Amino acid sequence: MKQLRTLNEMLEHACVVGPMSISIACAEDADVLEAVEAARKKGVATAFLVGDADKIASAAKGVGVDVSNFEVVDVREGEAAAALKAVELVSSGKAQILMKGMLHTDNFLRGVLNKEKGLRTGGVISHIYFHEVEGYDRILFISDAAMVTYPDLPTKVKMIENTVRFAHSLGVETPKVAILAAVEVVNPNMPPTLDAAALAQMSRRGQIKGCVVDGPFALDNAVSEISARQKGIKSEVAGKADILITPNIECGNMLAKSIVYFAPNKTAGIVMGAKAPIVLTSRSDSAEAKMFSIAAAVVYAAFQSGK
Repeated sequence: MKQLRTLNEMLEHACVVGPMSISIACAEDADVLEAVEAARKKGVATAFLVGDADKIASAAKGVGVDVSNFEVVDVREGEAAAALKAVELVSSGKAQILMKGMLHTDNFLRGVLNKEKGLRTGGVISHIYFHEVEGYDRILFISDAAMVTYPDLPTKVKMIENTVRFAHSLGVETPKVAILAAVEVVNPNMPPTLDAAALAQMSRRGQIKGCVVDGPFALDNAVSEISARQKGIKSEVAGKADILITPNIECGNMLAKSIVYFAPNKTAGIVMGAKAPIVLTSRSDSAEAKMFSIAAAVVYAAFQSGK
């Protein structure tokens, strides 16, 4: 598979490997319904609409979506019950992808982590933003900006592994992973630089596979070859990073959102580390971002199944 370098290329690939079935928890969300309808029309996805059937019908009518094109699963016992039913449809194999609709994230994740019907694997569940930014010849992946708050070293290893698996599904054969910090040198007084050095050594010794990890890097010399040359950094990752691992959720969130609001871009997100890909979008995400997020989950689900 060739490397997908833009989100439109990813969407085109999703059209080829789809459709996949999505289970949407509390689907009475107009923006989500619009996105999944667009996915249906492109042949990317079908969907189970889980939640209060009357509210789903009302929200769908408001945006001109015909719910008869989907399977509505009527659950009126509240968010937690709808989330668990949506998760169960995925864990039972009836759907390949889980998506969050109009419910609180804690209720949604409680269903994901349910011991009997959930999607837990025992590993770390992490979020990945991925961006097509004007001026770059590749998709940039950022973790974690939305889920893992203050990762320790073992958690960062799992975040890298989750992100690398997703990058592989987009045809990035050997992703270059930059561990970000405020500076590009190891400083004992700056713990993120110590983690970065450890992760780089683990990569060199083959403890982290399928990628090349190096760091610490400041943001400029992780993504700019000119900056890396000016600072005399010699690394196959310097200036050429595909994946950016941030020290904590504040750094990740601000980095991802600065791209969204300050640069010409296309952006989407996916949650990895569960038994199936999860689409967890923000209310402020554009319809396009939701559509790309669905397409990403379809591409990964197809990759996971060997399709």
